Order: sequence, then C-alpha cells, then structure tokens
Amino acid sequence: MSEEMNKMSQEMSGRCEWCGTDPLYVQYHDEEWGVPIYDNRTLFAKLILDGAQAGLSWITILKKRENYWAAFDNFDAEKIVRYDDEKIAQLLQNPGIVRNRLKVQSVVKNARGYLDILENEGSFSDYIWQFVDGRPIQNNYADMADMPTESAASRAMSKALKKRGFNFVGPTICYAFMQAVGLYNDHLTTCFRHQQLVASS
Repeated sequence: MSEEMNKMSQEMSGRCEWCGTDPLYVQYHDEEWGVPIYDNRTLFAKLILDGAQAGLSWITILKKRENYWAAFDNFDAEKIVRYDDEKIAQLLQNPGIVRNRLKVQSVVKNARGYLDILENEGSFSDYIWQFVDGRPIQNNYADMADMPTESAASRAMSKALKKRGFNFVGPTICYAFMQAVGLYNDHLTTCFRHQQLVASS
C-alpha cells in the first residue's frame, strides 16, 4: 500500500495516524494513550519506559513492556534501589529489555528520585500532575505536523526531575510521557478518542 493510501485509510478509520495498523499499537492507542493515570507506581513505570524509548520507536518498547515489568520487580522502587553491580550485569543479559547500560542504570537512579519525592512530597502522582495544575489539558491539533515535541510544562517537569536526580527525562521525553498518561489530550481532533477523553475529563 502506498504511503498516501495508507494515510487515507488511517484518516478514514478516525484514528491518529501514528499508531499505524499493528494490532498491539492500535489497542494501545484506543485503550491507553492519553487516558489520565494517577497511580504512583504506574506513573513511575511509564516514565521509565519512556526513557527507555530514547532513540527508539515506542512500538519497540511496547512489545517489551511486559518483560520490563518482570525484569524490574514490577517497578517496585524499594527493590530497585538495592540493585547491585551483579544485578545490573544480569539485566544487561536480558534479551527482553533494551540492553543499554546507561538506560538500565538510570532505572536505579530514577527509583531513588521517585522514593525521594514520595518521602518529601507524599505523592508522585500529585507531584507529576502539578505541572498541569491537576487537570488534563485538552489540546486541539488537527494534524500531526502541528503537534509540538515539548512544551513549557514539559521543560519545567524535566528541570524539576533532574534536580531530584532523575535522568533520561529531557523535555521531549517528558512531553511524550505527559501525552501518554493523560496530562495532555493530544489525540487529533479527527480521532474518535479525542472527544471521548474530553467528555470523560
């Protein structure tokens, strides 16, 4: 199928074009992407997974997502902060995750930052949602070309998380994270999910 025909097919389906036709990706788009998340651990896990995506496509991480939950003790930060060099070496042999040393080590570093936020702020969810004043921002983009890759809020989040010791949390990664966990409703206005999320907010 030509690129033009493929795009036309996606537009006719009333769905954001970025998810293509891969069933796993379509399901993620239809059921998860942009749905507000308030659970501390789920937000922490999603931030880690978005960091793992750096330089790769999201579908690559999506296909490995269950492996990540298994490999990193269900993203239990209390366990992750105790990972030693032996555990890191073991993870780097795991074909189910992205075997990049800096990314694997960043999970431990980010777990420390996450626990620091829990201890000092009480809630990781409240900490994350403060960057949009606690409510999803309803954007209205009709075309992918109009959608930014970062925002003032994602830059502020990136700066704040880095101060807490996180890495792989640049403004672009933070923006993708904010889109995925519902801080922004960035479904295109031509997508059936856009209005559904507006209605449920």
